[in-house]
Amino acid sequence: MLLPDLPWEALLILLPLTGAAAGALWPPAARAIGLLTTAGGLLLLAGLGTAVADAQTLRHAVGGWGAPLGIELRADALSLVFLTATALVGLGVAVYADSYFERSQARGFWPLWLFLLGALNALFLSADLFNLYVTLELMGLAAVALTAFSGGRAALSGAMRYLLATLLGSLVYLLGVALLYHATGTLDFSLLTQRLEAGPAARTALGLMGAGLALKTALFPFHFWLPPAHSSAPAPVSALLSALVVKASFYILVRLWLELFAPLSGLEGAGTGEVLGWLGMAAILWGSWQALRQPRVKLLVAYSTVAQIGYLFLAFPLLTAAGLPDPAAWRAVLWLVLAHALAKAAMFLAAGNLLRFGGHDRIPDLDCVAQRLPLTVAAFALAGISIAGLPPTGGFIGKWLLLEAALLQGRWDLVAVMLLGGLLAAGYVFKVVGHFFTPAAAGHAARPVPAAMEWTALTLAILALLLGLAPAWLLPWLDLAVGPGPAEAVP
Repeated sequence: MLLPDLPWEALLILLPLTGAAAGALWPPAARAIGLLTTAGGLLLLAGLGTAVADAQTLRHAVGGWGAPLGIELRADALSLVFLTATALVGLGVAVYADSYFERSQARGFWPLWLFLLGALNALFLSADLFNLYVTLELMGLAAVALTAFSGGRAALSGAMRYLLATLLGSLVYLLGVALLYHATGTLDFSLLTQRLEAGPAARTALGLMGAGLALKTALFPFHFWLPPAHSSAPAPVSALLSALVVKASFYILVRLWLELFAPLSGLEGAGTGEVLGWLGMAAILWGSWQALRQPRVKLLVAYSTVAQIGYLFLAFPLLTAAGLPDPAAWRAVLWLVLAHALAKAAMFLAAGNLLRFGGHDRIPDLDCVAQRLPLTVAAFALAGISIAGLPPTGGFIGKWLLLEAALLQGRWDLVAVMLLGGLLAAGYVFKVVGHFFTPAAAGHAARPVPAAMEWTALTLAILALLLGLAPAWLLPWLDLAVGPGPAEAVP
């Protein structure tokens, strides 16, 4: 067939980068270029998925120079999970942003968004640690610029915190990369798996790279930069940061853990997985409690992101009898990556609708919003139910699978924290939803919200719901990504 022979990996990177350059050079056409490029990326992803389904792993040497001297791209089921989240959320945010930004602002937004999209795609397709570092830096710079895009004092302050955190995280990560290169003489994943041996160098590199990536992922207690950055950015940017950008550094950590460090004999004794698991539990409890206390919707959703990131780290301490990562737990985590991306993007976009409607997002002053913005309220409620892990949503399936993996290994500490985190999440979600339906004594002055903005938020929330209603189609891809786990019944 002709289509599978195309260099899908390279096209997924070149298309948004070309669109970003074209939008910057031709501002009047930036909107059309941005929308067409984002939609085109979804079509390219479909082609890549078809090719990966046939070959399982695709490799493309850029310019004909492969490892260890050249740049090599790799696509497999694991990268497809993150690329799918990026494409779906990206298209939704692009449609939303088309109505959200004024024309003068939009001309600056589209090149930055397409540059971020290209960096994200390049990161998920990189096959060596140095290119992962380069793409991580490019993504961070674009994300910081988008955070400060509104130009307000709060946005600039949040962007500065974000910039300092991402630079520090990158520096620590790069030190670990340098240590691995000194020990093995290569940075290519396939060669590292052959040359890396358990020992002080591997343990130190794991600690440095893990710490740097944990800071960039905003894992507790390195989350200090996330709430001010996510809550002060424009709504479309907040959705991108929470749904996609924090997942990029987590993706690198997953690659390192599953392919390099955990399989090494004796390395699991370093206790790194347990440390990450305990930090994940702390993130769930602290982030959920802080979300419950917030007086503003966007700040509440930002702290909710801190909590939901914690769930992703609960798989690290779960090992098989052979001391290897538990495939069932990692399958659950990848499910949560997709479910959280869709639901959290929907929540931030719904919060943006509330801000546009009333000029604020103060929770006590959102009375009677359900009568004026029914689609926005439905979007926030559906997405919130998924975040809380209630049936029949995608969040419920992911947390059920993770809960089952913890129960099979007798990790009652993880089980207790997951259940308590779910109760707290339900509390802060229904705290907001309850105000939506509270009768108001008098009508509030309001600004109309375009239908496209309401429908986009609702569509993403519905996708999070459908992820729970039809789970069977996704399981084979997750099995390819992390390996099949023990047979379990999906509720």
